[in-house]
Amino acid sequence: MKRSMIGRSGALTVAAALTLGGLAMLPLGAQAMGRDTVQSFYSTLLSTMQSGRSLGGRGRYARLEPVVRQVFDIPFMTRLAVGPEWASLNETQRQQVTQAFESYVAAIYAERFDSYSGESLQVTGEQASPGGTIITSQIVKSNGEPVNINYLVRQNGGTWQIADVYLDGTISELATRRSEFASILRTQGINGLIAMLNNKAAVLAARL
Repeated sequence: MKRSMIGRSGALTVAAALTLGGLAMLPLGAQAMGRDTVQSFYSTLLSTMQSGRSLGGRGRYARLEPVVRQVFDIPFMTRLAVGPEWASLNETQRQQVTQAFESYVAAIYAERFDSYSGESLQVTGEQASPGGTIITSQIVKSNGEPVNINYLVRQNGGTWQIADVYLDGTISELATRRSEFASILRTQGINGLIAMLNNKAAVLAARL
């Protein structure tokens, strides 16, 4: 398993957007459903890691891509990651960048969780937040070192989906992507961003 490479820039911007578009304090039953979403994702990740070497990059991607589509609110995440530029996109461009982002996310997980050497993936708790529900978890490495990862889950059409991932409880993956995408949008436009996401997904998915 490879450690995520995540920066800190833009976290407050994304957190504010999630809060404004999110939910009020949630009942315990709702929190439990969000917990189930993360636990289901972890079950797939663990089985993929355990078969990682035999599956190869493409096999891991093929297994994870439909699960990513199910458990992540990809359209919501794409809109926030693209930022203000989203308002100027036509529907075809929005669909293309959303699909590219979905492929990119699936490929990242296929690359990060490539093999198994005794790691455990544990959901440890949940708490209500202005943006939805925070699900706390730990990925315990084979040497016993824990990595704390929190998930923001929110309800989308009756289904609880992941809207952001926080390493060490505070570092927003979505904020990092937004910062990265902003520079590409400035220099290459939306077509450049779509091409970059598709190219990176193809490279990551092809790795052994």
